[in-house]
Amino acid sequence: MLPCTCRKLAGCTLFITGASRGIGKAIALKAARDGANVVIAAKTAEPHRSLPGTIYTAAKEIEEAGGKALPCVVNVREEEQIIKAVEKAVKTFGGIDILVNNASAISLSGTLETETKKANLMMDVNVRGTYLTSKICLPHLRKSKNAHILNLSPPLNMNPVWFKNHCAYTISKYGMSMCVLGMAEEFRGEVAVNALWPKTAIYTAAMDMLGGSGVEKQCRKTDILADAAYCILTKPKTFTGNFVIDETLLREEGVKDFDVYAIAPGHPLLPDFFLDAEPDVIGMKLEQHGASPVLKEEKKSTKPLNFVKAIQGVFLFELSGDDGGTWYIDLKTKGGSAGSGKPPVKADVVMSMSSADFVRMFTGKLKPTMAFMSGKLRISGNMALAMRLEKMLVQLNSKL
Repeated sequence: MLPCTCRKLAGCTLFITGASRGIGKAIALKAARDGANVVIAAKTAEPHRSLPGTIYTAAKEIEEAGGKALPCVVNVREEEQIIKAVEKAVKTFGGIDILVNNASAISLSGTLETETKKANLMMDVNVRGTYLTSKICLPHLRKSKNAHILNLSPPLNMNPVWFKNHCAYTISKYGMSMCVLGMAEEFRGEVAVNALWPKTAIYTAAMDMLGGSGVEKQCRKTDILADAAYCILTKPKTFTGNFVIDETLLREEGVKDFDVYAIAPGHPLLPDFFLDAEPDVIGMKLEQHGASPVLKEEKKSTKPLNFVKAIQGVFLFELSGDDGGTWYIDLKTKGGSAGSGKPPVKADVVMSMSSADFVRMFTGKLKPTMAFMSGKLRISGNMALAMRLEKMLVQLNSKL
């Protein structure tokens, strides 16, 4: 954790999109402890059936932490809602000093599997929303003595592996990063514009949805991004045009104990997207920490072990290579089944990979998450269901 920061953001006004929960709220609470004013610009006004928090519950937490809160219903796809929220912020607090573009949409699907409405959502929220909110806030930011824009977006890594499995999502996140690249130069000397991205997966509602139950052990808390954001936002505006990785910055700031940020200290962490790392090396590190123990081949059975009711999904594996072919696991119909060929009903998830990697995955030597992130595994269909496979494999191992 960061040492005492002496209320550097006291009296500053932050406009944070998507601040009703997760990373946005964590950044808001960090600033609130300094006595900052926080505009919570987010969509959730009424409790969501599955996601925690609203703009009003976030406002209550911010004020309890020592800040002043202004909850505003804002869908960043709607220009008029952004304009009204900015006008209300200026009227309430006298100006805007900091903009945090945190709101984001995600769909980790291939080009042919990405519905047009999902592609539109990601482009509208991630790229257009970031651009418009920045544009609308900039006239007020330029009046601040130490103005900042901070986008939660990755460094511009042109490695094709980060495009091939989720092209639309990558384009949309890189669009946010291109806003940093352009605006940092355009407003140099007036407004600092930077990007912040985590080195590891961060446990949020989105990660819970993508990774399923148990994924939190491979994640860090949102606190690490809040601390890193604080470091950036309290720097002079000459610090601009940077693509910052949370852990790298915090190490430079003197932080040595990163276990405090872990959900499960000592457990191997899942690297985040867009940061190059050798997949096999990462896999070895995970295995050294006891991740994905090896399944015993001789005890395999075509009868699923009590997962039909819990999973309710059909997985189809399309394998390439010398021992290529088609295999399925049916955890949906009757008592379930598994075998070669097509499943008895339409598959909910189709996974394409080499036969060698398929064997590695089902013998515990390659985690499905790592296979997907490294480009070894292509997934189409129900992504949330697909991400449960890793937990299922671990549970199967404990039963065998």
